[in-house]
Amino acid sequence: MATLEKLENGKVKITIEVPAAKFEEAVEKAYHTNGKKFNVPGFRKGHAPRKMIENAYGPLAFFDDAFDIVYPEVYQAAIKEHDIEVIDRPDISIVDLPLDGKDLVFTAEVAVRPEVKLGQYKGIEIEKREYNVTDDDVAAEIEREREKVARMVDVERPVENGDTVNLDYEGSVSGIKFEGGSAQGQTLEIGSHTFIDGFEEQMIGMNAGEERDIQVKFPEKYHSEALAGADATFHVKVNGIQKKELPELDDEFAKDVSEYDTLDELKAAKREELEKKARRDAETEKENAVVAKAVDNAEVVIPDIMVERQIDAILNDIRYRLSMQGISLEDYMKYTGTDMESFRKESRIDAARRVKSQLVIDAVAKAEDIKATEEEINAKVDEYCAQFGDKAEEFKKGLSEDDKKFFADQIMVDKTLAVMTDTAVEVEKAEKKPAKKASARKTKKAEEKTEEKDAE
Repeated sequence: MATLEKLENGKVKITIEVPAAKFEEAVEKAYHTNGKKFNVPGFRKGHAPRKMIENAYGPLAFFDDAFDIVYPEVYQAAIKEHDIEVIDRPDISIVDLPLDGKDLVFTAEVAVRPEVKLGQYKGIEIEKREYNVTDDDVAAEIEREREKVARMVDVERPVENGDTVNLDYEGSVSGIKFEGGSAQGQTLEIGSHTFIDGFEEQMIGMNAGEERDIQVKFPEKYHSEALAGADATFHVKVNGIQKKELPELDDEFAKDVSEYDTLDELKAAKREELEKKARRDAETEKENAVVAKAVDNAEVVIPDIMVERQIDAILNDIRYRLSMQGISLEDYMKYTGTDMESFRKESRIDAARRVKSQLVIDAVAKAEDIKATEEEINAKVDEYCAQFGDKAEEFKKGLSEDDKKFFADQIMVDKTLAVMTDTAVEVEKAEKKPAKKASARKTKKAEEKTEEKDAE
């Protein structure tokens, strides 16, 4: 028998009663399993009767072991009875001990998946988003292709913005060199803002072989506290100057960088790619806008544990992406002048929003009775496995039930978003009307009143 009481912050308290007879069975099992651990004078170790052990060690000698036996069954039964989904480990408190034939009574306080009170999620009005691919967009894509095949050529002239310079430098603050402030044969693109503000600009006009002292100031917020806000001098020597040489925009260029024979064909292909991407972006933004409004329309109390876990997920994602660049999360926080406590605090709003969004999507799926069919799951699995080529079948055989559930969840989310976005109403962006200008008569009256007030 179990009763349930709702608490604050998404928690519940379950009061569970275990009949004395049921707990007695668990105590007997505990005795047969662990009785051999007890030493009782007059008996060989492990051969003392249960009564003698309880006389020597107390009536609750086997309580902990018996509780561990009975707890999983009665706790899971209580969860099922009240149809709740627990999301954390419970805090257990004993209310009544099973002494003198009494029932065992204990409570379990635990966070549960919260109930969502949905607001409007169909027919939501959103601003219409249009993505037009322009000639400038296509030109920018072509220019990126040119950049990929550009070559660097040596030049015999002073440094200009956009040049790539090979240099040696040695930094000092108040005449004292500092760690990490020197390098030989460093490559630097002028105008890339890779170095401290003012450094690259002062190199413009230098010739190969020339040396110069450059004066800079470190930012007030800098990863090295010793250098933050400090004035520094860098002695710089230019070893060489190169400029980027781009290929001519012609049919030969198109053949070199693509499968197309002409520049016009390449431009047409790039336009098609951009248009496809624009449509995908439009759909994504439409989904985001609809979900955002549906989330705003819904009511739910989010347990702290769900927010904390989402913050953990955000941190793990950042840690992974930084590791791909050879940077640790700890070093990144030093560079940005933050710490773990501050980051977690600043991430709470975003984390809570993400949790609420997922809860709302799940609630809509439940309200609409959306499920993934076996055919849909198999099709999704086939689509994913196709990337493994000849090993697709082998990979498919190795999929676990959890893997299949992952694909099923993806399908359910996609179908739920489709229900929400397909019914959305797109409206044209309202144009801001210019503020009305005061009439000459009203302006004159206002000026007269001001003059009268000043005269007083």
